[in-house]
Amino acid sequence: MIAEIGQFSLSLALAFSLVLAIVPMLGAARNDARLMALARPAASGMFLFTLIAFGCLMAGFLQNDFSIALVATHSNSALPLPYRIAATWGSHEGSILLWALMLAGWSCAVAAFSSSLSDVLRARILAVMGILAVGFLLFTLLTSNPFERLVPAAADGRDLNPLLQDPGMVFHPPLLYMGYVGLAVAFSFAVAGMIAGRFDAAWARWTRPWTLVAWSFLSLGIALGSFWAYYELGWGGWWFWDPVENASFMPWLVATALIHSLSVTEKRGTFRSWTVLLAILAFSLSLLGTFLVRSGVLTSVHAFATDPARGVFILGFLALVIGGSLTLFAWRAPTIGAGNRFGAVSRESFLLANNILLVVATAAVLLGTLYPLVLDALNLGKISVGPPYFDSVFYPLMAPALFLMALGPVARWKNAELPEMAHRFKWVLAVAVIAAFVAPLVASLAGHHELAMRPLVSLGLAFAFWVAGAVLVSAFDLVRTRDGKLSVGSMAGRARRHPASVWGMHIAHIGIAVFVLGVTLVKSYEIEGEHRVTVGDTFSAGSYSLRFTGTEEIRGPNYTGTRGTFLLFEGAKPAEGAKPIATLLPEKRTYLAGGMPMTEAAIDRSLIRDVYIAMGEPVDGGAWVIRAQVKPFINWIWIGWVLMALGGFSAAADKRYRRAREERRSAAAAAAEPARG
Repeated sequence: MIAEIGQFSLSLALAFSLVLAIVPMLGAARNDARLMALARPAASGMFLFTLIAFGCLMAGFLQNDFSIALVATHSNSALPLPYRIAATWGSHEGSILLWALMLAGWSCAVAAFSSSLSDVLRARILAVMGILAVGFLLFTLLTSNPFERLVPAAADGRDLNPLLQDPGMVFHPPLLYMGYVGLAVAFSFAVAGMIAGRFDAAWARWTRPWTLVAWSFLSLGIALGSFWAYYELGWGGWWFWDPVENASFMPWLVATALIHSLSVTEKRGTFRSWTVLLAILAFSLSLLGTFLVRSGVLTSVHAFATDPARGVFILGFLALVIGGSLTLFAWRAPTIGAGNRFGAVSRESFLLANNILLVVATAAVLLGTLYPLVLDALNLGKISVGPPYFDSVFYPLMAPALFLMALGPVARWKNAELPEMAHRFKWVLAVAVIAAFVAPLVASLAGHHELAMRPLVSLGLAFAFWVAGAVLVSAFDLVRTRDGKLSVGSMAGRARRHPASVWGMHIAHIGIAVFVLGVTLVKSYEIEGEHRVTVGDTFSAGSYSLRFTGTEEIRGPNYTGTRGTFLLFEGAKPAEGAKPIATLLPEKRTYLAGGMPMTEAAIDRSLIRDVYIAMGEPVDGGAWVIRAQVKPFINWIWIGWVLMALGGFSAAADKRYRRAREERRSAAAAAAEPARG
């Protein structure tokens, strides 16, 4: 009865979502406290029954219940336990149910931690989230039912796609969806604010922590997806500008702009129209990503090809949500107001310019992603838009954004003096430029000739050092005393005086600098080559060499394969008797259920480089085709992403947000005291 319980729970979740969508909104319109009070129990009920439904589906996978069509299609009795859990969301139907669960969870969290909001605003926010939940639960029940029975039941399942049988896929979709769906909270705040006509500093302060948490989860999801593609797909690349990768990257770019815009709205009361529009666009792009992945219009290692009916439903829902919110924005825009004025040189102007660059970059990525699809849909031919387009358009837009990002946190609000800023940043600029030219030169003189100086490398390093140096200048300003002296005690004391959001911003900006450094070095100095080798052969890969010592047959829980053994040595030509620094064990697997071949790369990791090796196909005479790569500083890319997410979580933990909630509770208790008396 697991499938039937899950189906019934989904239906009950839909009923609660309908109550959440209608009743609190009606109560807010009538100022009826009793109707608005139903928002919290309705959100809790929706989450509870969606969770029960998700648990039933997971139980079906864990118990190998092949009478459920989804389990029979995406699992197998030999599938290891962690991948049976991941198989719950490894299909179209399961991933949509996970989306609905995340949305219900965010709704429940807003209901539980929104005591600082007015009853009317909270009711409207939860009602908007209820409307979104109605759409996704209807989509699940009508077009993507995960509990359909298979009669007669299958003797065994077809197995999960081998690409998804990886530890990264256990965590990547939940993290990504937490970010995707979390942007629905900012969207709901924006729609509720437009209905109420309220966009003051308090509204921005309430919205910002939810946006920061969603942005941080989205950052981790994108980073883990990139890391998974790097080691699992056998190509050695970390970003392919794949349409599905772009589908998650575009909301991240707009959410980044939204976070900064919310900061200006909170501090200065300006950018209000811009902030509302960014909140709408960020969630709209997450819905667009859902349409691209679920409609079947894309062919990607990440996408789920499905029938067109699902695409039509999502497209209609997309048009309703985006069209409705933009119509409401157009109606309310004249009442939102322009906010306070600011000078051409100020923190506001730098943040505005940065946000414009981020939005333009998003538009460029969107054009490159959708243009081939539009041409194909209109029968105007098929074209491919790949990395050359994205690299040539995206990087030039990010260069000025990085320059301005360093200036924004240090510039004064409203008006900043250009000579003062030039004086403060002259040493940062000088050090960044000198270091950008000296670092490759020193590496080359130290024997790493592959790291010789190149103009684009120096430019990328200059931006990385520029951003990092600006963070250090800003941090120094925060912790030094008025006379400019520093001591450990005074630094710690003054650091505690500044809110967590400030330090979170600095951590995230350091993450950007680390990321830029990693991207610059790996794209400029990576080495790749293919080699035909037999047992005993030695071949070079940059300043390293590898020796092929043989293969062995292996058997896993649900696959068979061949494992190669390669000894890694320092130097392109190792000396006689040299000891290997590592042993690499790449594999070629064949999965038993579907017969699908897979390449498992072997990587020797370090902080400054990866040596990456993947086995191709065997050729005549017992030889193998081997792809060997050296990736300098590639791990700095993911370290940068983690630092960005850590900065976002730190900023969201700012005590100001908790203090506002506590003040609201105290005010409510004080107001209730005379009534009890």
